[in-house]
Amino acid sequence: MLGPAHALSGAAAWAGFGALAAAGGHAMPWPVLVGGAIICAGAALAPDLDHPAATISRSFGPLSAWLSKAIGILSHAVYSSTRGPEDPARTGGHRTLTHTALFAVTLGFLVSHAASFGGRWAVFGVLFVHLVLGVEGLLWKAARSSSRVLVWLLGAAAAWLLADLLHRPGLGGDWLFTAPGQELMWLGLPVALGAVVHCLGDALTISGCPVLWPLPIRGRLWFPLGPPGPMRFAAGSWVEQRVLMPVFAVLALALGGVAYAFS
Repeated sequence: MLGPAHALSGAAAWAGFGALAAAGGHAMPWPVLVGGAIICAGAALAPDLDHPAATISRSFGPLSAWLSKAIGILSHAVYSSTRGPEDPARTGGHRTLTHTALFAVTLGFLVSHAASFGGRWAVFGVLFVHLVLGVEGLLWKAARSSSRVLVWLLGAAAAWLLADLLHRPGLGGDWLFTAPGQELMWLGLPVALGAVVHCLGDALTISGCPVLWPLPIRGRLWFPLGPPGPMRFAAGSWVEQRVLMPVFAVLALALGGVAYAFS
C-alpha cells in the first residue's frame, strides 16, 4: 500500500486500541488518544524505510535518505544470509527485515525505553518524528509540494505542546504504567502497532509480506503471507484508494469517537 493508506490504517488501529482499552477499564486521556493516533499513523510508514523512494525516506532530507540506504543494505544482507532453500535470490532489501513482526516489536521496545530513560526531550523527539511522518503520509503529494521546513517547524511546535500535555498529571503520564520513570513507556505501543499494521496492509497486496520471519513456512524463512491470490490487489490500485482508505477513515473517526467518549 501507499503512504496515505498506511497512515490512515495506523490512525484507525490506535483508535480501535483506544476503544478496547476503554472497554477494559483503561480509558485513554484525550492527549494519549490524539498523540497515540499521530504516532501510530507515522509509525505505519516506518517499515518502508528500506526503500529510497518511500515517503519516510524523503521526509527528513539527506538524513532520512542516508538512513534509508543503510537500512536497505542491512536488510538485503540479513535476507541473503538467512534465506531458506526455497527463498529466491534478491537484489534489494525492500519488504524483508523491516516488514516483519520482529522488527515492529523491537522498534516499539526501543521507543518505550527511550521514552523512559530519555525524559522530555526523548518524548518530544518521538512525537516530532511521527508528527512529520503522519503529515507526510496523510497529505502525501500535497506535503511533497509544500515547504518541508514549514512541515518540520509546525511538527516541532505541535510536538512540544503535546509533550507538555503528556507530562501533566492525569493527561497521559500515568495512563498505563505508573512506576516512577516508566509513565511514558506506552509510547512504544503505537509505534509497534503502526509497524505491524503496515505489514498486514502490505500482506494484502500482490507481493505479500514476510510478517512471521524467521518462522519457516513451506520451506521458506521469508514466506510472503497474504490472502488467496484473487483477494490481493496492486499497491495504489482503486481497491486501496476507493475502498480501503474510506473504510480506514470511517473506522478512525468512529472508534476514536468511542474512545474519546470514555476519556
